[in-house]
Amino acid sequence: MSKRPLILVSNDDGITSKGIRVLVNVMKKLGEVIVVAPDSPQSGMGHAITIGETLRLSEEEIFDDVQAYKSSGTPADCVKLAKHYVLKDRKVDLIVSGINHGSNTSISVLYSGTMSAAIEGALEGYPSIGFSLCDYSSKADFSHVEDYVYKIAKQVLDHGIPKGVALNVNFPPKRNEDIKGVKICRQAHAKWQEEFSERFDPNGRKYFWMAGNFVNFDKGEDNDEWAIANNYVSIVPCQYDLTAHHAINQMNEDWNWEELS
Repeated sequence: MSKRPLILVSNDDGITSKGIRVLVNVMKKLGEVIVVAPDSPQSGMGHAITIGETLRLSEEEIFDDVQAYKSSGTPADCVKLAKHYVLKDRKVDLIVSGINHGSNTSISVLYSGTMSAAIEGALEGYPSIGFSLCDYSSKADFSHVEDYVYKIAKQVLDHGIPKGVALNVNFPPKRNEDIKGVKICRQAHAKWQEEFSERFDPNGRKYFWMAGNFVNFDKGEDNDEWAIANNYVSIVPCQYDLTAHHAINQMNEDWNWEELS
């Protein structure tokens, strides 16, 4: 009898969120599950790690028949703790993060704690997936995505993905029609246009509150924003190498290197 795959589950909404419970239940169908997740919400943390402060880790009985730990650290910290402490003598077959309450399409991947856990997994050489549902409600309906989560994770376990790649998977919210299918996409060209409101606390001390609007500049039909808007699941393969390779030759040709000597 073949050994069941070992699957590490993390997230950024915290270990008590509805999304991670759904993800754990789906992953239990595919293998042995270990959870290492933040003890509180860590949305928007990006790839932050804890330096100069204590990191705490404790085992919790939250999920039936699943070994689970909560950490005071960030999602990236959780993956590091899992590798070096919780699972230090074991081979991980898959790392999954989520299911996030809210979209991580387009530029949001840079800010996403959900994707930081997946990308940290890719950094360590593990097949990794970040799952997000484009519904920010704490009581979001995940029923329409569970089958897709299972099938996508199984594809990765069965066929693999290129080393150093993490999949950014986003699901449309529950609608009156069924999801149309799955699209392998590129990241849409879009951004957040922030606004800062200047306010004062009851003691008269100034503080700022960030708000803003998401603006999509992309008119293509091959990106994640288009896929979600048209009721498809989007999968964007992401890499941690942020080098703008196309700029290297251009800079070598255009810059006056004598002035830099």
